[in-house]
Amino acid sequence: MRLVKIGLASVNTTVGATQGNVERALRFAKEMAAADVTVAAYPEQMIGGYPPEDLIQWQGFVEDQWRALQHFAKETKSHPTVHVLGVAVLHEGLRYGCAAIVAGGEIRGLVPKEKLPTYSIYYEGRTFSRGFPYQLGEHRGVPFGDLIFRFDFGVIAPEVCEDAWTTDCPMRRRTYSGAELVVNISGSAFRVGTDQTRREMLITRAGDHQCTLAYVNLVGGNDGLLFDGGGFVFQNGKLMLDVARWREGWEATTVDLDRTMRLRSENTTWRMDHTAWAASHEPVPTLDIPASEFRTRREKLTYPVPAHGSFFLPGPEKHVPARTRYCEDVLDALAMGVGDYFEKNRVFKTVGVALSGGRDSLLTLLVAHRWATRKKPEAPGSLLRAFYMPSRYSSAETEKAARTVCDELGVPLRVVSIDAAFERELEAVRAMLQPGEALTQLTEQNVQARIRGQRMWSWSNSSGGLFLQTGNMSERAVGYTTVGGDLEGALAVIANVPKTVVMVLLDYLQEVHPLEGIRLVLQKPPGPELAPNQVGEEELMPFRVLDACFHLFADEKLLPDEVERVVGSMFPDVSPEAVHGYVTKFVRLFLSSIYKWVQAPLSLHIGNLDLDRERALQLPVVTHAEWALKKK
Repeated sequence: MRLVKIGLASVNTTVGATQGNVERALRFAKEMAAADVTVAAYPEQMIGGYPPEDLIQWQGFVEDQWRALQHFAKETKSHPTVHVLGVAVLHEGLRYGCAAIVAGGEIRGLVPKEKLPTYSIYYEGRTFSRGFPYQLGEHRGVPFGDLIFRFDFGVIAPEVCEDAWTTDCPMRRRTYSGAELVVNISGSAFRVGTDQTRREMLITRAGDHQCTLAYVNLVGGNDGLLFDGGGFVFQNGKLMLDVARWREGWEATTVDLDRTMRLRSENTTWRMDHTAWAASHEPVPTLDIPASEFRTRREKLTYPVPAHGSFFLPGPEKHVPARTRYCEDVLDALAMGVGDYFEKNRVFKTVGVALSGGRDSLLTLLVAHRWATRKKPEAPGSLLRAFYMPSRYSSAETEKAARTVCDELGVPLRVVSIDAAFERELEAVRAMLQPGEALTQLTEQNVQARIRGQRMWSWSNSSGGLFLQTGNMSERAVGYTTVGGDLEGALAVIANVPKTVVMVLLDYLQEVHPLEGIRLVLQKPPGPELAPNQVGEEELMPFRVLDACFHLFADEKLLPDEVERVVGSMFPDVSPEAVHGYVTKFVRLFLSSIYKWVQAPLSLHIGNLDLDRERALQLPVVTHAEWALKKK
């Protein structure tokens, strides 16, 4: 047996907090060393924080990371552990994201990331340079390039995140060159369903390349990106460890590397593929770390045995319904996003939500309360403030709902009417109009929203409060929002949550945490209450249809007539004439509302379709719907 204990540490880093990030990692490093961990892995860009964006162009920021890495090495000199962690370096005038290998107080090597994602929410190709096969050099006297490392326990191959997200991966040549343990350090942002995708992809990589594969992910929120942490250890395609997500910490498991090599030798297909590869390729260089320089401590390790006592029978499995898993993932992601934005910015004293008595603001408050409950379980409501600002169109039902839910959550609520300010603003606008011009009903609605937005900013300035914007993605997509009004805020919590998902999340929360305030909100049709008897679905279209149009047109990139056919088949209870009208209306509103949603505050990202011009759906503001709405 050749037993190796692998530890995976999900660290919640802050971009730029190089010393603070290292101190967080050192706490886990010391715990893992005391637990006889052989190889400890930490996330991508752990020292500088991820994603650094254009901050990486500051040479001082990169230099500070090297000093922090040296400090980490010095502090772990006595550890019988090989540490693999992420760092950025400036090498020969180019910036690389690397996996650094630290052992025995020395930086033993740097392996640069080869695959640089420049799609979806990632823009690494903008500032980083890519490593390449057989790249070799030295950085400040440290081996740099395409390397694998031989220690007293075996051969490891460090790699960084995206390097595993392709079949044309460095793992192939490195395992063919003798690597037994591949350590992938990652900063993979959360998207709904990504956890399952990662699992399936990585278990395939470990099986294809007949290796033990350790994967660790970053945890925490940085700007609008949310990282769910967790990690896996797979041995030749078998799951050995599944680390809990959404929390900072570490877990470990023991594997027998002799088993990896035995399975590799038994796999005739792998052996033949290896032979064919070796006939036309040089092996990746192996850097030997003599036991006389550094030795691990493995004598106390024990063979991994099933906790349920059988090598043949499956262990007990806890089944979590797909709906529960989905809702908990989204709620955890949003709550973490609010909390880390609040805490890492270090400029806010409290969190504020303007309640309308409707679904969107209620969900935003419940998400903030979810974070506050974890931050201050004895009095979560003390971290929050809520405001209800009625006008003449606000109903007694929505005020009762707002009061009720705040009482139940222990959140201070202030009710401050906007009616007098509303009337003054209408008079001011009338004085600005030319003869023949008149106030429109839409203007009256927008004035109310803008007064509320202005008041929330004034509260924020006076109290040091984080003003949360409460609008959902569906309504933002079609411009059913007010610039300078309900589009205002410092952080848009549910701006990438479709309206149908908002309603499902509230239904779920009502099931698991029955609150009278939620029930009161859900019993009233959704509407902004900016005019008499407003109902959102009557002014727009059924939200189930709107969200279907949104997905098919904006995500799947179908043409309107294709969208119409799909929507018609999805909802046979809606007449073909109505479907045609809804699709045409959606496309027209969507393409004419881009100028609005690009002005929204920073938004939390949870899905593959996000309305964020910098990170996701990059559409020109000045555009025309002619190409889409041509008459057939």
